[in-house]
Amino acid sequence: MTSLLAEVGKRFTERWMTLLVLPGVLHVCAVVAAYHLEGFAFASLADRVEALAPRDNASALLYMLVLGVVAAAAGLAASAVGSLVERLWLAEGWLSWPRPLRRLALLRVAARQRRWDTAHRAEAVLRERYLRGRVPGSPPSGVTDLDLELALNRVLATAQERPARPTWMGDRLQAVVVRYRKECGLDLPSIWPLLWLMLPEQARTEVVEGRERITRTTTLAGWAVLYVAVAVLWWPAAALVLGLFVTARQRGRRAVETYAVLVEAATRLHAAELARCLGLEHDGPLDARLGHAMTLLIQGQGGLIPLTVGWPRPRQPD
Repeated sequence: MTSLLAEVGKRFTERWMTLLVLPGVLHVCAVVAAYHLEGFAFASLADRVEALAPRDNASALLYMLVLGVVAAAAGLAASAVGSLVERLWLAEGWLSWPRPLRRLALLRVAARQRRWDTAHRAEAVLRERYLRGRVPGSPPSGVTDLDLELALNRVLATAQERPARPTWMGDRLQAVVVRYRKECGLDLPSIWPLLWLMLPEQARTEVVEGRERITRTTTLAGWAVLYVAVAVLWWPAAALVLGLFVTARQRGRRAVETYAVLVEAATRLHAAELARCLGLEHDGPLDARLGHAMTLLIQGQGGLIPLTVGWPRPRQPD
């Protein structure tokens, strides 16, 4: 137990230093440099740094202590701002946001739904023309595989399923829930805590790492917000702020995509095993009978299971 606690403490310290303190030191130095810079007069900045340099060991120790405390505070601030960015990007529970923000989110959801509906209808029309053109004896449709791929990409650029949240990242996670609900009546948020408890160690590690990648990208967006102070003091740093935020957004989209794929894969691989642990007999992949039964049982409505689709399973003839 002692060795385990020591290892956990070591990893926590490494993560604290890597994710918060060291970037915090860089941010503090950037703020101080921006405060003393005038245009691109780096020579005067060098003179200023030399004037501020500690003259003895006691001063150096005091400088290091103050820098460490301020850097840690900056790291905590970036983490806190990153948490707010995560709430905006994933938009989970956006209906409970403050009224002005909720109204803006509602307008964005409506706009995204209109864009998705238009792209989805266009893709469906092209696919129908494409399939008619492949019927023997039919005239060529003029629709190529590339046309279909581009049309599908226009749909996916908005969302994989019809938008229900104001952001692409939020809809990418929601699409997993919607897909299972449509496919087999499974309510993923209800069964996920139980499914998580029985996942093998490797699967849990992959899912945790995928979730941590999202946190790291939102923390990077938090740093971008904090570097606005540097840009206010020294305007060329605005390019740095823009670069950090664009990088965080792109990494965030990739991280959310990876996390959604991992959650969907873990559910598809292990949901039937969870059903057996709950006492529901089933062979084969998930279906409407099993999905509805699992959802009702976990939600405390097991008495309604006989009313689900196909329950009980018809007896096979001898």
